[in-house]
Amino acid sequence: MNKIRKGDKVVVLAGKDKGRSGEVLQVMPKEDRAVVRGINVVKRHQRQTQTAEAGIISKEASIHLSNIAIVDKDGKPTRVGFKVVDGKKVRVAKRSGEVIDG
Repeated sequence: MNKIRKGDKVVVLAGKDKGRSGEVLQVMPKEDRAVVRGINVVKRHQRQTQTAEAGIISKEASIHLSNIAIVDKDGKPTRVGFKVVDGKKVRVAKRSGEVIDG
């Protein structure tokens, strides 16, 4: 079970976008990376194809999982732990102790 999942609201802890927050669009567990909406935006030169126009496009690049943290109910970053509740393993916010929906 992963600590950060698609759809989670996260805040950036390090890098050029430090302090900004966004939603996780994709998680790549083998590379320990995630793509976050509006974070780590890079410019890419794109060749024209049948479906896409040629030109310079902006897209989100992946960011390492160690540089992002889940946002707690008070809007601050929190670490994630695990607990068994009603026979199910659930994610728990370390800051508040509340179960993270997911």
